[in-house]
Amino acid sequence: MTADAREGRGREAESPAAESPAAESPAAESPAAESPAAGAPAVLDAVVATRSIVVCCGPGGVGKTTVSASFAVGAARRGRRACVVTVDPARRLADALGVESLPNSPAEVEGTWPGTLHAVMLDSKSTFDELVERYARTADQAQAIRANRLYQNLTGALSGTQEYMAMEKLYELTSSGEYDVVVVDTPPTRNALDLLDAPRRLTQFLENRLFRALMMPTRLSMRAVNIATQALLKTISRVAGAEIVQDAVAFFQAFQGMEVGFDERASAVRALLADPETAYVVVTSPRGDAIEEASYFADRLAERGVTPAGLVVNRIHPRFTAPGVTLPAPPPDSALGALVANLSELEDVADREEDAFAGLAERMAPAPVGRVPLLGTDVHDLAGLATVADHLFGPAVDQVEQVG
Repeated sequence: MTADAREGRGREAESPAAESPAAESPAAESPAAESPAAGAPAVLDAVVATRSIVVCCGPGGVGKTTVSASFAVGAARRGRRACVVTVDPARRLADALGVESLPNSPAEVEGTWPGTLHAVMLDSKSTFDELVERYARTADQAQAIRANRLYQNLTGALSGTQEYMAMEKLYELTSSGEYDVVVVDTPPTRNALDLLDAPRRLTQFLENRLFRALMMPTRLSMRAVNIATQALLKTISRVAGAEIVQDAVAFFQAFQGMEVGFDERASAVRALLADPETAYVVVTSPRGDAIEEASYFADRLAERGVTPAGLVVNRIHPRFTAPGVTLPAPPPDSALGALVANLSELEDVADREEDAFAGLAERMAPAPVGRVPLLGTDVHDLAGLATVADHLFGPAVDQVEQVG
């Protein structure tokens, strides 16, 4: 097998396949390598046609953002009102949709489909600010919280804040009633697990004894806090500085009365994530490390009692021969012989890739498996996303009618 064939296994669906043997062979120009036939099985069609929430998760570098956007495109092509939101602060979702940028609020993406498509790139701080505005009793209380230095650090650097704000944005979008399906493009696998645990962690934080002590309604400030809490705060002051403790106390006191709203919202988000209508789709590639990471995530879902709705294996080397077809032996040392040898190498690569994720597919059964082949061009516009959607869900209804 050529070095290019080995290198091709490291490409994503949104990466050019120009260095793969598939691109060197005339077979790479075959329509079968780019788009499935109109009668191709739509293994994941039920997910985009019926589910209200789709959470796409998996390791980094497997084309998860492109797959997430394709789920939203697939839903819009079936007449649904779809919205895709990414937790990744990079521009990958905007690039996949072929737009300059995406805001923290839904922006419509125009396309030729009977439904609608909107997209959001999460801004954690803006989402947190909106949440504070919602639960603050007065405008002055909201302003005091936003001006607090602890709050500013909390929204920008505290571990878990981005994950919880992603779940808050998901709840906001689903409860608005404006969308039939919301697709979430999560961070890489282990961060995605943090995302699913974020509502529970927030609830635990709000139930913390120190938090509740500092939230005591009092005009006497620290004098009303019990002796043990004062001793702890003095210790923290010596280590971190009195200014930090003062910011913390001011933040908690400004937060007074809002904890109930945050707690109720966190509980509602937890219920949303556990709802049977929420579909979890694991996205991976045929690479060994990616499959191992996807297996880890599948195991964690199983521990939560979640049955995945699907497995997507991205950037697979496509097959160019029909099952059971045996090619006749070409004349030795001929140009046809070189092409047949190249085709044989491609089939061997495809066989090894199928074997690589067969165990994962079996463990995730009865979840259907969607396969996306290496494509000949970047996925950087709606046409590219439509091609990926064709492989995952089958052609759109209007395309089938045109072919028929």
